[in-house]
Amino acid sequence: QEFVTVLVRDPRTQKEDSWHSYIDYEIFIHTNSICFTRKTSCVRRRFREFVWLRQRLQSNAVLIQLPELPSKTPFFNMNNPHHVDHRRQGLQEFLEKILQDALLLSDSRLHLFLQTQLSPEDMEACVSGQTKYSVADAIHKFASLNRRFPIEDEERKKGKNDADSDTESSSSGLGPSDDSISCGCKASPASEES
Repeated sequence: QEFVTVLVRDPRTQKEDSWHSYIDYEIFIHTNSICFTRKTSCVRRRFREFVWLRQRLQSNAVLIQLPELPSKTPFFNMNNPHHVDHRRQGLQEFLEKILQDALLLSDSRLHLFLQTQLSPEDMEACVSGQTKYSVADAIHKFASLNRRFPIEDEERKKGKNDADSDTESSSSGLGPSDDSISCGCKASPASEES
C-alpha cells in the first residue's frame, strides 16, 4: 500500500540582515508513492513559501477547497516556543492534507517545493519550461548535492548498471523511478530566497 509520510520539524531562526530574521522549518518526506521522483527528501522552507505554494495550488485546482495555513498573526513571536510550535503543527497538518489529494499531487510545483531548495521564482520558471533543467532534473540534482553517506554513490552506480530504466516517463517528469536510496538532509543556506 502506498504511503507518504511528511514531517515538519526543527524550526530555526535565520538572519536575513542585521534587522530582519525569520524562521524556517525542515520538511522531511518518506514515501513509496509512484508520484514522487525521490523516495526520501529533506528541505527547509519558510512560512511565506508555504503561502506561495497554497496560492499556486489553489489557482491550478479551483474546484478544490484547500486546507488553511496557520493564521499569520501580527502577534507571532519567534522567540516564543509555543507560537513557533503551533505554526509548525499547522504547517504539517496543511501538508498532510495536501498530500492526500491525487489532483494536487500531480502539480509539479508541489514536488519542487517538497524536494528541492529552489526559490518560488525558480520553481515557476522550471514548471513553465524556462529553465534548462526539468522538474525531475532539479529534484535529482538537489538530492545528489545533499547526500549524507558516500556509499550511496556506489549503490547508485551499481543500480544504474543493473537497471537501465532510470528515466522518468511522464510528461511532468514526476513519474515512477527506481530510486529508493535515502538522501541525507543538511541545513542549507537560504540565500536564494527573496
